[in-house]
Order: sequence, then structure tokens, then C-alpha cells
Amino acid sequence: MAEKAPIIRFGIMGCATIAIKVSRAISLAPNSTVVAVASRSIDKARNFITVHGLPEGTRAYGSYEEILEDEGVDAVYVPLPTSLHLRWAVATAEKGKHLLLDKPVALCVADLDRILEACEANGVQYMDATMWMHHPRTAVMKELLSDQGRFGTLRSIHSVFSYGGGDPYFLENDIRVKPDLDALGVLGDAGWYSIRAILWASDYQLPTTAVAISNPIKNAAGVLLSCAATLTWDDGRFATFHCSFLTHITMDISVMGSRGVLNLTDFVIPYEESSAPFTFVSNSGFNEGSLGWIAPPEKYEVSTEIPQEALMVQEFSRLVGEMKSQVRCKAEKKWPEISRKTQLVVDAVKASIDNGFQPVQVGR
Repeated sequence: MAEKAPIIRFGIMGCATIAIKVSRAISLAPNSTVVAVASRSIDKARNFITVHGLPEGTRAYGSYEEILEDEGVDAVYVPLPTSLHLRWAVATAEKGKHLLLDKPVALCVADLDRILEACEANGVQYMDATMWMHHPRTAVMKELLSDQGRFGTLRSIHSVFSYGGGDPYFLENDIRVKPDLDALGVLGDAGWYSIRAILWASDYQLPTTAVAISNPIKNAAGVLLSCAATLTWDDGRFATFHCSFLTHITMDISVMGSRGVLNLTDFVIPYEESSAPFTFVSNSGFNEGSLGWIAPPEKYEVSTEIPQEALMVQEFSRLVGEMKSQVRCKAEKKWPEISRKTQLVVDAVKASIDNGFQPVQVGR
């Protein structure tokens, strides 16, 4: 009889708004539970536990250090501002706690490398919290993109992620527009998703060059509110992305091949939790007289029993559980490698902006 997979005990470090969603995801995943919440205020931690209905007995801590000393915590979800990630992600790994780190994961790849080195040195699993990667739709789309007969050769990728619409309160008060908390601004937040989408569609082959589009919009403190860039590969492939806090909510990916095209308009957060759509067209063209298409795009709908954030937690907990049960001796390297490639492209785009929109070679 197979041994039952262990239930992974999560601590949540910080009471950010996104932690509400992830704490719910931990409760929905079949192999995880929340056992502790930490904040700089113990009253805030207690209130978070009560208001969001976390399990009875969930421990509240008034400092981040305390949750790391809790021997009953297997893994820590860290949704702190990006400027705090290096310190607390490294501290989490050094205490032997597995690390689920919200994005953007670091201010630069040098910081991320220190985090990943701490995870490897202490034998803990790392994953960034890019939730859409774990929706079953993502796997179905990848199968279509891998079908040479239907999709052909990848030619270009285009992604847009924007939200906020220029809401004055958000632009003045949100953590993501504060230079001491999230200095990357929209590039690190929304741009992270579009860059990950581009890498996903290109089988994680890093582009050669990044060129930021001129005249991005910044706030008075110099934090990016809207920007765009072009990425190119040596074989002629290219990609573009646009991210903004000033435009109505948009979550698009278009992937174009020599034989087919894939489109979706809700890639970050599906319109509905239980299902997610996309369209795919293959080997089409104009009919006689160019009065219409020979074959219009096919509409796909991919269902899921639990939302994508719960699937993310479930996968992370599965990997942690395999290490706890000694099914595997080492952490899965896929997720740190993907995270690092995403950060490399973020860094290159930021460097292009800072260097007058000149082409920047993407690091390795």
C-alpha cells in the first residue's frame, strides 16, 4: 500500500492582499494547510486569521523571525514587498523552510541568485507564485504550440497585461508605486507576467536582445507606471510586450506560427475559476474572393476542479512532500531556472530603459 502523501504545513509571512487569495488556495489544495501567519503586528496577524477563516489553532506571530523559528512550519509563502525578498527569502531557506515566493521575486538577478543559492545550499524547494502556469489550460495550449503540423514554426509572440486604469488612489498609495518597496514598478509586477508568457511560448529559450520602447511613463518618484519592449532572437523570432497601471484591464497573449495562431485574453486570471477559454486557428486563409476565412479559429474551454492558485500550491506541496518522504533527495530545478530566466529579461528591459532605450544583451 502506497504511503499517503504528507500534508504540507504553511506559514504566511505578511498579510498583503494577495495573501488572502493564496491562503484560500492553501485551504483548497488537498495536500496543504495554513498553520501560522506572521506580521509586524500580532494584532494584524490575528485579524487576518479570524477574518479569512483560517484553520482553528493557526498561530499568530508579531514578527517574521518567529514564524521561521516555528518547527511546525514546513514551507513559507512570502508576499512581502520586493525590496524585502532578499533578506526574508534567504532567511527562510537558511531555516530549512521551503519557499513559495511571490513575484517579482527580486529587484535584480544578483539578488535572486543569492536566494536560489540559499535554497540549494539548504536543500529546500523554491517556486515563484506565477499562478497561471499551473492552470490545465496552459498545458493544453502548449500541446497545440508543439504540434508542427498545426502550429508550425514559432514566428512571434505578443503580450499585454494592464490594469488599474490610472486610479488616483492606487497610483499614490499602492506598494507597487513606491520606490523603496517595489522599485521595478509595473515592469516587475505586470511585466513579469508578460515576460513569463513570452518565455513559456518560446520553450524558455532566452532572447538575445531586449530593446525598451522610448518614453515610458513614470511617477514623480521615478517608478515605472507604463512601459513596453521588443525582444529578439538570432533566428528571426521576436516578441513584444506592454504593461501598464494606466490602461483598462487587459490580459492578452498572441502566439503566431507559420501554420497556426493561438490567442487568449485572460491569461493572468481567467474570467471564471472553473474554466478558461482560448482560440486556436490552423492552416486557414481567405476563401474564394476573400469574402471570409476558410476555417475560423476554434474555441477551446478547459475546465478545472480547483482554481489555478490552488493547483500551484498543490504542485509546490507535492514537490515538498516528495522531499519530506525522501522520494526525491533534491529539489526540482525547473522552477528556479524558469524564475531566473524571467528575471534576466526583466533586468535587460530595465537596463535598456536606464540606458536611453539602447539594445541590451540578455544575460545568461
